[in-house]
Amino acid sequence: MGLNFHKVLFIVLALALIAERLFELRSAKRNTARLFSEGGREFGAGHYPIIVAMHVLFFASLITEFFYRLSPLWEYWYVALVAFSLAQSLRLWSRITMAGRWTARIIVVRQERLIARGPYARMPHPIYVAVALELLTLPLIFGLYCTAGLFSVLNAAMLLMVRIPTEEEALRWSQGK
Repeated sequence: MGLNFHKVLFIVLALALIAERLFELRSAKRNTARLFSEGGREFGAGHYPIIVAMHVLFFASLITEFFYRLSPLWEYWYVALVAFSLAQSLRLWSRITMAGRWTARIIVVRQERLIARGPYARMPHPIYVAVALELLTLPLIFGLYCTAGLFSVLNAAMLLMVRIPTEEEALRWSQGK
């Protein structure tokens, strides 16, 4: 099995996204400890392992479907690659804007001012938009429709039914409402 452009592109993008997630988890752990030391309260701790499992299964599905199908790049792969790159930019912008307050968990400190600059001035949950785009566009680049569809639906359900309502509750609590 020789390497060609689409295999190299897949390996580079998948490994880069995995490395990004691992780097983020390290940063999140540091920020989580700081927020707890400042009296932070966690919301939705029970669903966090489900989110972690979903993301691990996403990568397992992505890799399995890629090597099982060995299909060529999607006809419009470059459009998906641009959208994936934009998602990465939005994710980075969101994390930079939140700075030491970003974690993978939902942890808030009472009476801390809400962030209303950067992407948060334009949309309520920009990092969730970025993740949704990643889960859709990375598999689409390679024509991995099962992974793109399945994890887009799972992510949307988790965000809309669990994560966003929990985050909204946490933000109300932090503001004393």
